[in-house]
This record gives sequence, C-alpha cells and structure tokens, in this order.
Amino acid sequence: MSTVETRPLAEWRIRHRSTLDETRYNVRVFFRDRLAVLGLAIILLTVAVAVFAPVVAPYPEQGRGKSNLENRFGAPSWKHPFGADRQGRDLLSRVIYGARIPLEVSILVVAGVVLIGVPLGGIAGYFGGLVDEVIMRITDIFLAFPFLILAISFVAFIGASLRSVMIALVISWWPWYTRLVRGLAVSLRQRPFVEAARTMGVKDGVIIMRHILPNTIGPVIVQMTLDVGLVVLAASGLSFLGMGAKAPTPEWGLMVAEGRQYIFDQWWYAAFPGLALFVLVLAWNLVGDGLRDVLDPRTKR
Repeated sequence: MSTVETRPLAEWRIRHRSTLDETRYNVRVFFRDRLAVLGLAIILLTVAVAVFAPVVAPYPEQGRGKSNLENRFGAPSWKHPFGADRQGRDLLSRVIYGARIPLEVSILVVAGVVLIGVPLGGIAGYFGGLVDEVIMRITDIFLAFPFLILAISFVAFIGASLRSVMIALVISWWPWYTRLVRGLAVSLRQRPFVEAARTMGVKDGVIIMRHILPNTIGPVIVQMTLDVGLVVLAASGLSFLGMGAKAPTPEWGLMVAEGRQYIFDQWWYAAFPGLALFVLVLAWNLVGDGLRDVLDPRTKR
C-alpha cells in the first residue's frame, strides 16, 4: 500500500529534481556569456532608471516637458551633460524619462503578439486539415506585406499616436509567432505523450494547453527577447516619421526626429537619444543571443 502511494511522489521528485538541475545548468551557462550578462545589466539599469526617473533625472520638470528658453540649444556641460534641446530642456532628463516609453511599448506589444500568435499556432499545428489551412492562409496574407509598411498603413488608418503604434505592431507581428509555434506543434502532436493523452480521452483543448504549448516555451522566449529590440526600434522609427508619440512626450525616436535638422550645429540634440536607443536595442539582442545558446541545443557553442 505504501509503495503504491509513494511511487507517484518519488517520480514527481525525480522529475522536479531533474528540472531544477537543468535550470541551474542553464543559468550557469547563460552567466558565462559575458556579452549576454552585459546586455542584461544594461536592461536592468534601464528599468531602474525608468522606475526612479523623478529621483535620477537632474531636472524632472524639464524631463516631463517644461521649457527653459534661457538655455536653448545649450551645449553639453557639467550642468547639462547631454546638452539642451530647442526648448532649453535638459536632454539627460529627457532621455531618462524617455526610457519608460520603449519598455512600456515593448512589453505590451510582445505580450499582445504572444497572446494572439501562440494559441493560433498551437491550434493550427495540432488539428491540421481545414483549421490549419484557414489559419495559415490568413497568416500568409499578413506575411506577404513588409511588417513596417503594414504597421504604417494601420497607423494611418487608426490615427497617429503611441497607442496606435502599439496596436499596429501587434497586428503586424503576430503571424511570425503563429508560424513558429505551428511548426513546433506539428512535430509535437505525434509524440508518444500526446498520443497517450489523446488515447486516454483528454480533451483537445487540454492537450494543447498542457502538452503542446508548454513545450514551445523555449523557442518562444528566445524569439520574444530577440523581438523586443525590434519592437523598440520599430516604435521609435514610427515616432521618427511622425506617426507615434507627439511632443512634448520624451520619446527617443521623436527626439531624434526633432534634432535631425540641427545635426551639424547642435549634434547632441539627436546624438544622445539615438545613442540611448542603440544601446537598449543592442542589449536586448545580446540577451536574446545568450538565451538562444542556452535554450536551443542546435546553437549551443
């Protein structure tokens, strides 16, 4: 009696211990990658700066948009390390407050894309047949257009704003996750554990949620970390084109757009927001490469 009762517990402990060992090993492998650790440190620093912007920014009121015309186009100095813009606002404070926007946009867009694309890919790959054809043909229609052109079209239709940019990026981006997860689900649906669950009468929805989608987490996480940088870049690009954030919002792409006409005389106006954007996107790419080395056995170095 006791043997029968303790066997499931013993099996659970073995699986749990194996999962913990694998997780610890993956963490060690990740932290051996110095570039990935550097990227993670930059991201954590950006998050801390964004959260504590009112404390960190030397001129919080200027970071939020208050003008100071006496310091118009002020050059970089000890008082204003990044210089000042055409309204005399301290650019360092503006860049610090602007760190909130790419983080917010990337989290909301990537979350929306995953919530739409991953379930659709799992359903298409698991059921196949007509369901697969319908979902994938719709996906192919979206993939037939360059995502940035498609996003610009949606923003033009909805109306230019930061919220419109996020909606347009979600609409344009979800097909990539649907295709990724669909390919994984096609291979998973023939696995013995899925066949066993189906034979036992487990409902299809339960199989998809408990067996198919959890086994796609690794590749999806890697794709998410790689896409965050692209989302930040795309959102800033749309703001640069005048289709996203509006003044006086301290959005980095918008700040670069405002400073581009002064690039030869007041180079700091566009340079420092552009540098901040470059560093953040690079950091996400470094973290994504590190996670890919850990979670994808085919690319481990």
